[in-house]
Parts: sequence; C-alpha cells; structure tokens
Amino acid sequence: MSLDAVLSRIDTDLPAAMDRLMALLRIPSISTDPAYKADCDRAADWLVEDLNSLGIATEKRETPGHPMVVGHLEGDGPHLLFYGHYDVQPVDPLELWDNDPFDPRVEQTPKGEVIRGRGSSDDKGQLMTFIEACRAWKAVHGTLPCKLTFFLEGEEESGSPSLVPFMQENAAELTSDLALICDTGLFESKTPAIVTMLRGLLGEELTIKGPDIDLHSGMYGGVAINPIRVLARILASLHDDQGRITVPGFYDGVPELPDEIEAQWQGLAFDHAAFLGDVGLSHPAGEQDRTPLEMVWSRPTCEVNGIWGGYTGDGFKTVLPAEAHAKISFRLVGTQNPLAIRESFRQLVRDMLPEDCEVTFKDHGAGAASMTETSDPSFEAARKALSEEWQVPAAYVGCGGSIPIAGHFQDILGTTPMLIGFGKDDDALHSPNEKYDVESFHKGIRSWARILAALT
Repeated sequence: MSLDAVLSRIDTDLPAAMDRLMALLRIPSISTDPAYKADCDRAADWLVEDLNSLGIATEKRETPGHPMVVGHLEGDGPHLLFYGHYDVQPVDPLELWDNDPFDPRVEQTPKGEVIRGRGSSDDKGQLMTFIEACRAWKAVHGTLPCKLTFFLEGEEESGSPSLVPFMQENAAELTSDLALICDTGLFESKTPAIVTMLRGLLGEELTIKGPDIDLHSGMYGGVAINPIRVLARILASLHDDQGRITVPGFYDGVPELPDEIEAQWQGLAFDHAAFLGDVGLSHPAGEQDRTPLEMVWSRPTCEVNGIWGGYTGDGFKTVLPAEAHAKISFRLVGTQNPLAIRESFRQLVRDMLPEDCEVTFKDHGAGAASMTETSDPSFEAARKALSEEWQVPAAYVGCGGSIPIAGHFQDILGTTPMLIGFGKDDDALHSPNEKYDVESFHKGIRSWARILAALT
C-alpha cells in the first residue's frame, strides 16, 4: 500500500482535520466536576459518531462514572489497540486564561502557530492525531492496514475509577498484540520519543479539624489550636534539607539507575537550565545528589498540589479556621508500593497531630510505576518511522508523568504498551492557556501513518 499517497492526503486535509479537533475542543469535558457530566457524555458521543463515519463499529459503553468509547475494525495483520482520553482538566484559575478555554483558536506565536484551548495537547489533540491518520489511510486505500481496536476513556484526569473494572470485565475484547498510547511528548520539544519508563502516582487529600467553628483571632488567638499551623508543620516535615522525602519506608523499592541507561540519558544532553528557564526558574530543587533528568524520570517525588483553609477572599478576616486542607501527590518508581506508602504517610500525619486535632483522609487513586521492554521488533520499527518523519533520530526515554493505563495493559491484558506522543514542554498541560503546536498536530498525524505502515 502506498504510504506517500496517505501522507499527501494528510497534508491536503490538514485544515479539515484542525476543524474537527476544534469541534471536539469546544466540548468542556471536565471529568472531575459533576457539573460537566453531560458534556463528558457529549464528547463521547462526538467520538462515537466520528469513528463510525470511518466504518469503525463504535459504541459508547456506560460505566459508574463517565463512559468509555470502544470501537473495532476487523482486518489482516497484527491487532493494534489505540488508547487515548477525551476528558480534560479543570480550567481554574480562569482569570489567567487569555481567552475562553473552550473557545479554541489558532494563534501565531514567536515559536510558530499553536492551537490554544483546554485539551488541545492533553489529550484531545494527541488522540485525534491517530484518528486523522486512520482517516487519511481509509480515504486513500478504502480500508485500514490491520485489525484495530479503539479504547477511549473519559476519566483519566480524575483518577480513572472505572478503568480497571471495565478492563477486567472486557479483557477478552480489549486484548491485542500491541497497545498504542498517545499521551506523551517530544524530548526537549524537538526529539521524537518512545517512552519506556513511567512513574506511578498516589494521590492523597487530608483535612485537619480543630475547633468546632471558626474562631475570632483576638479572642482565641494564641490559646486555641490553629489547624493551618498544624498542617503547615506537617507539610514542611515531608522533605529534609537535601530534598529527600521523610515518609518512613518511602524509598523501599526505589532502584538505582542501570549504568547503560544512565549513559544513554547523558547522551541526550538534557539542558536543565533551559528546561527550568522556560518556566521562570533556575535551580533544581529536588534530591541534591541526583541529576535533573534523574529527578524527572527515575526518582520519586512528594508534592503539595493544593492547600486551603480560613478566609481567602478579598479583604481580611481575622479568624482561626476550624479546618485546614491539603492535596498531596506522590510520583513513584521501581517497585514502590503505593498502598504501603499511603498508610505510612497517613501514620506520619497521625503521629504529628497535637491534642484537640483530628484528621480525615480521602484517596485520589494509587498506581504503581511501569517499565516497558523494547525487545519486540515493533519498537525499533516505530522508532525508525518516527526518525524518518521528524528527520531527527528518535529516542527511548523515561517520563516524569504517570499514565497508569500502561501498567494496566501489562497486568490485566498481558499486552505490551507503546507510548508515543507529540506534546512539547511548554504546552502548559493542566495550566491556563494550554496549547498544541500545529506542527506537532500535523507531524503527529504523519507519524502515525508511518508507524501503521511500519507495523503492518
């Protein structure tokens, strides 16, 4: 089958492909907020209709949360599964957006044209690169080159509570020869990459309660316990002066980086000064005996993601709050046990509580780290295809983020995951003014077409 004709079709159809992406981006499918449940359903319906228009038999599958979208196309050759997610992060703080986050637009920037809007990079734009590659292939050849399954989730940004049960119940249907995941990025925004190492993720929320009600600080200040002060002391204790995490047993299962991997990573010449400089920082703040690339890809972390309590509105209100709250995430590596770390963290908090305070916890998911072997010939075939499209040698890399689905494909389905994405470091994922480079979208579509040809 002619690949050149497919690539030419992709180039010609790019404006229409961007219009389709814009239509999907206009749907505010924020999975973590119940107020947007109908919009998540609408995004799923949009994808079902789009895939069905390509002759892919697709259904919306209900779950206790947001629906899954599952599509199948019979064919010869290997059975490939493609995974992406159609849900997006909340847009707060809204005032920091230059435009309505769900009114996407193309903007000219000093670094080129970008598509601006929530979900443009994470993950609707990335998801659509694969669908558009399939669309072009079907338009040229009338069919697709292999058996395909599409598995599109609506809860990735809210901890995927329905994912594991759904995969377990539908394991026979979802098992494939290879699972393709498009939710990662280019190395240093220029080198195409296949991610082989992902950190796990543990999410915790705690509430410390003191007095029955907010108290007048003039009447009770100094004598009554202040939950914010208690919380601040606990959070400050989670790291020592060298950046190491103090939760008991936290480093159990953390491996040292193999010499050959360390040498490969050093060969990438990671510019940590530019990496931090792009976001207005200059000094690596993690474990001081580790290189910045190790910190991002192969070391565990503990971060406070949110903290609140008392009065935070305009003006001033002199109260001692009844409650203080924080959300904390742990990125995990190696064989760290997220459930053991959860209990150890909670016990640390309990041990630090003074009299007159109590704590409650809420979990926000727990997933272990995962690693992919690259001995399957499909990996080298995909790497060569990426190198041809980008005219830069593609690399096997680690990733600081957490994509639990990769481990689930291995553990539940026995399927090897291949993670390829086309995001850039400055895409502002999860932040105001998220964007996706038009070049990344375009070359991402072409890359998937080349990979389909290489794998089939």
